[in-house]
Amino acid sequence: MLNTAHRMRRSDQFGQTVRTGVRTGRSTMVVHLASSAGSTNAPLVGFVVSKAIGNAVTRNLVKRRLRAIARTRLTSLPAGSMLVVRALPRAAASDFGSLERDFNSCVDKVLARGQHDD
Repeated sequence: MLNTAHRMRRSDQFGQTVRTGVRTGRSTMVVHLASSAGSTNAPLVGFVVSKAIGNAVTRNLVKRRLRAIARTRLTSLPAGSMLVVRALPRAAASDFGSLERDFNSCVDKVLARGQHDD
């Protein structure tokens, strides 16, 4: 579970991150990262798991797995950054290890791209 201080909850934060952030994807997810230069706030992480993923049980399983994976990467996110993870339908059939590899790959890519865009 993610600490409350790291959870993105407001729709305007999701929208801002998706519109202005750096994006990359894999077969199971798309990741958007928006950074605020000079901000000292804790990084925020939000998840979008639509009904296209499956029924409520499947969606909750995918969300729990993604939250657990994101918790391990919080220290690698810059202060003030906002990360949105949008699960794709293939995430429902993926095991924890596959989701973790895809998540880490996506986060590494958006962090590298974000540094070049500054």
